[in-house]
Amino acid sequence: MALLALGINHKTASVEVRERVAFAPESLCEALQEAKRMANLDEVAILSTCNRTELYCATDIEGTRALLEWLGQYHGLDVDELQRCSYAYWDEAAVRHMMRVASGLDSLVLGEPQILGQLKSAYSVAQEAGLASVELGRLFRSTFSVAKQVRSQTAIGQNPVSVAYAAVNLAQHIFADMSSSRALLIGAGETIELVARHLKRAGVEQITVANRTLARALAVAEEFDGRAVELSQIPDELPDTDILIASTASQLPILGKGAVEAALKKRKHRPIFMVDIAVPRDIEPQVGDLDDVYLYTVDDLREVIEENQRERQSAASEAEGIIETGALEYMRQLRELDAVATLRLLREQAVAVAQQELEKSRKQLKNGKDPEEVLQRLAHGLTNKLLHQPTVQLRKASSDGRSDLLELVQELYQLDENDNRD
Repeated sequence: MALLALGINHKTASVEVRERVAFAPESLCEALQEAKRMANLDEVAILSTCNRTELYCATDIEGTRALLEWLGQYHGLDVDELQRCSYAYWDEAAVRHMMRVASGLDSLVLGEPQILGQLKSAYSVAQEAGLASVELGRLFRSTFSVAKQVRSQTAIGQNPVSVAYAAVNLAQHIFADMSSSRALLIGAGETIELVARHLKRAGVEQITVANRTLARALAVAEEFDGRAVELSQIPDELPDTDILIASTASQLPILGKGAVEAALKKRKHRPIFMVDIAVPRDIEPQVGDLDDVYLYTVDDLREVIEENQRERQSAASEAEGIIETGALEYMRQLRELDAVATLRLLREQAVAVAQQELEKSRKQLKNGKDPEEVLQRLAHGLTNKLLHQPTVQLRKASSDGRSDLLELVQELYQLDENDNRD
């Protein structure tokens, strides 16, 4: 049984291709069953995210053509086009690749943590479909264990490397209790959505989204149980705002020094943390001159991000070592399991021979044979039958010049010619 990891990702395929190869969550179970049937797989799991689609398989097939043909047929894509932008890893390389993916080392953003949760979901779906049992079950469990080691023993995920995450991380350095902080987000684009998501995870419960188009503000706010207001209402919101993060496409500043000064008076000088992610800036630079205002621009965050990327690169080297050890250990365990199967057959054969000889001895004892003679015959019979086939094969190996096999037997049985002479 071979292990195979086949897929495309942000390094090998354009977003247009990745979109077409993505699997909808509600269709995954059906897709898994179809892949098993059409590509002759024993076990299979599918990971599908915005940056990658990967299939993890336990299979006896050779090559990837059958699986690529199924994938192309399922999504209506030319199989040769898929071949050009896909990659395939087998056995130990597949194990190593999967562990790198789970640890965030193969991600667009180095060390990002979301991929581990997505892998766990992929495993769960495959389990429910009955297609991730023995082989893949063992592989997924080992992968999660190694990813946990990487997270706990390195700093791969500790330092923010996205603007949104860096902004929220800075806020956490100023406000000890994020749950009691109120956030005002100016804008309703992708960056603000990401900021809102990070704020929620940090414990912020009260989020207000201000946008030029109220409908768009409502769409973002509802996702995070927040409120929506128009840009004209910002001065009214400021006195109750602890954290303000702005990211719009406006060509002119939206928030001026006067509005912030008025809000600070009402706040009785309680500080406001502000991050202006926009270019051009949404907040007048003079706002940063006010006491009790902590204003950061995208350039300030970029310095933090670049430093954190360097730290993550250093942590990535440590993580690669953990993954290498994990992959080698996994393959060692697999080889041990192969030995277990052989040892079981050997033991079953030995037990069968012993039972046959034992039955003979019992009959001889019932017939009144001398017990000492019966025991001698039992020992002789066992020795002859257990060693007959190995003896035949070793003589043949010797005549064929297979000295390696003779040396292996000597090693297995710890045989020493000098001991025999003594």
